[in-house]
Amino acid sequence: MTDARASRCDLDLFPLRAVLFPDGLLGLKIFEARYLDLIGACLREQRPFGVVGLRQGSEVRQGNEAVELEDVGTLAEILEVDGDQPGILQLRCRGGQRFRLERRWQEPSGLWRASAELLPADAVLAPPAGQQGCAASLSQAIGNLHNQGVHPCLKPYRFDDAGWVANRWCELLPLSQQARQRLMELDDPLVRLNLVDEFLRSKGVIG
Repeated sequence: MTDARASRCDLDLFPLRAVLFPDGLLGLKIFEARYLDLIGACLREQRPFGVVGLRQGSEVRQGNEAVELEDVGTLAEILEVDGDQPGILQLRCRGGQRFRLERRWQEPSGLWRASAELLPADAVLAPPAGQQGCAASLSQAIGNLHNQGVHPCLKPYRFDDAGWVANRWCELLPLSQQARQRLMELDDPLVRLNLVDEFLRSKGVIG
């Protein structure tokens, strides 16, 4: 069971070739038996599961393939489930609290589980004066995507929160999985936003 108030918990893991940020939107297509069972249990017990990046290995089980997991992941809260297709679930999830794996193991079913330390949420800090352009350009980017029928972020929008702005840019920018992982792991949201700001300036997105 997971208790968001506790500092440690046991988690069912969903390894992905992707990085989930707190408050981020994640879509999943579930068809493997181990993950169908996992999602069923999460729905019954109204609990999240852990999304963790794959350093090595594939998302779909491949016999005795070697699998290596990242050390830091993010809880995923199930928002919507579409089970119209037999044997397939389509999920929309919201990123929650980050966690650090302490011990991990694989069940006979192939499902990964772990004991984990829950990490503190980002402090809510306003973007510094010199990085207000990050927030303004993010608002414009989201608006442009909305005009194209794309809705990449969950509401409420928090353009006055440095960590939220940095996380949304990390999702939208063409970054490698490794770069996204390292940015997600940073404990200081102002450092994360500063790195995003430098990237945007290097690409001419903001002046």
